[in-house]
Amino acid sequence: MEEFISKSEQDTITFAKNFAKNLKNGDIIVLTGELGSGKTKFTQGVLEYFGLENEISSPTFTIVNEYKKDDINIYHFDVYRIEDIDELYAIGFDDYLENGICIIEWGERIEDVLPPHYTKITFSKDESNLDYRKLVIEIL
Repeated sequence: MEEFISKSEQDTITFAKNFAKNLKNGDIIVLTGELGSGKTKFTQGVLEYFGLENEISSPTFTIVNEYKKDDINIYHFDVYRIEDIDELYAIGFDDYLENGICIIEWGERIEDVLPPHYTKITFSKDESNLDYRKLVIEIL
């Protein structure tokens, strides 16, 4: 387990860009934490690393946004509104997991259906400094 203290949105983006250097198709990153804790900023940093900074949009209403750069596929999920796991399977969730880098916001809601190996990053706000975030990185 590793911890990172972000002191700004840019810190979170920079951390994510560095984190992204080792990502490859098949990697799964589960992002957990309350609303506004930095999950989307992290995703922005990953996309910036791959030169896709102008592409990001929230998948809140579409469940998944797909990005492609050369031979890398990036799938950005927001499963907050998933009511039933069958909704994920209906969109081919298993295929996404095998064919790209999957970043799953609110991923704690579907941990029961994830493969055994993934990276979980938990974001928490600092009550004494509204710009600070603690990121706890676990390799599961």
